[in-house]
Amino acid sequence: MSGSRLDLLSSLAHSRTTRQSSNGNFNIKASSGYKFGCLAKIVNYMKTRHQGGDTHFLTLDEILDETKLLDISMKQKQWLMTEALVSNPKIEVRDGTYGFKPKYNLKDKKALLRLLDKHDQLGLGGVLLDDVEEGLPNSAKAIKALGDQIIFVTRPDKKKILFYNDRHCHFVVDEEFQKLWRSVPVDSMDEEKIEEYLKKQGISSMQETGPKKVLPVQGRKKNSGQRKRHFKTHNNHLAGVLEDYSEGVPAKK
Repeated sequence: MSGSRLDLLSSLAHSRTTRQSSNGNFNIKASSGYKFGCLAKIVNYMKTRHQGGDTHFLTLDEILDETKLLDISMKQKQWLMTEALVSNPKIEVRDGTYGFKPKYNLKDKKALLRLLDKHDQLGLGGVLLDDVEEGLPNSAKAIKALGDQIIFVTRPDKKKILFYNDRHCHFVVDEEFQKLWRSVPVDSMDEEKIEEYLKKQGISSMQETGPKKVLPVQGRKKNSGQRKRHFKTHNNHLAGVLEDYSEGVPAKK
């Protein structure tokens, strides 16, 4: 057999092996992608049915039937039961059945109002509209029914925040003060720029009115040469009269 023919056969064999390896990797990737695609479809379905008011739990077979995923293998089904659904933060497992787990599990508009009131009293701020819509069935209807008991604030990223509108905190602000407030341009300014602006206007920032830090007292530096200690002497007027008995009592003459 000629060398050129051997090279040709070797090249064909290598090509076949590469193709098989490539197909194997592709099948693994396709299988993994299909598996996680099934999980995403189940979680989205559970969320949608929860938002529609269907909050009762379902078995895995019921979920697969309602999501039209009856063709999955036993291995994938086992993965969903033992790993995927159990560890998913948006799925709650209860006695072998599964339900959607929102951030705030709200039954009705009263539950929403209590949540907003609690956040207001504890100083926790508002609640994302996305989280409310996720956890409150028929949320649009409930929010509309609450009317002016709720205040909406839109963040720079266009997400809406819900706040409790506490009517006991309502008060009238003098029109002149409102004009002064609106005249201060602080849009798109960070804390440093605001502080700099206040200083230019002769207004001290809040940082300057806080308690000052006490710096640790540094130890005194030791002198390179020790100074002679001077002791104050007393009874100078009795010099010559007093005798020194430090070495014993002198003998009598």
